Amino acid sequence: MQPRLKDLIVKEIQPNLKEKFGYKNLYMGPQISKVVINMGLGLDGNDAKILKSCEEDLANITGQKPVTTKFKKSIANFKTRKNTNAGLKVTLRKNKMYEFIDRLVNIALPRIKDFRGLNPNGFDKFGNYSFGIKEHIVFPEVNFDKVDKIRGLDITITIKNQDKEHSFELLKQLNFPFFQKRSN
Repeated sequence: MQPRLKDLIVKEIQPNLKEKFGYKNLYMGPQISKVVINMGLGLDGNDAKILKSCEEDLANITGQKPVTTKFKKSIANFKTRKNTNAGLKVTLRKNKMYEFIDRLVNIALPRIKDFRGLNPNGFDKFGNYSFGIKEHIVFPEVNFDKVDKIRGLDITITIKNQDKEHSFELLKQLNFPFFQKRSN
């Protein structure tokens, strides 16, 4: 069964973007290629029990087993050693990606305390969008009683496109809650 968000993109959003930007065909428009979710652990990465619980939480959120990332070099000020655990990372593609974005926009982001919207300046020069969530417990898949420490998530949405404005319009059509810049 095809995800609800993928149907919405194919039937409504791509034709709207084609009409707005004057593309010759639907495939010239921006398309989401992958979503990368990263959870940094820092010094807690060396503790196997904490690593396992964070791995379970991230697997429940994304529906996919995370990969453990390692430090590339030792830095004394950060108390890091080369090849020790730095964090966890998951790369979502295809149907799991669309299901995650749907849950993120419609369930998780509205549950954030004092949420005013996402920053529209989070786009890089290629049109990819990155933002952070301070509490991973906003996802309903995480059992709040079993969480030992609240951790943050970094989410990067990689978009194939021509420029930032096209990416912004795609995410806006997907109901991403961007805050409006006030001119005072």
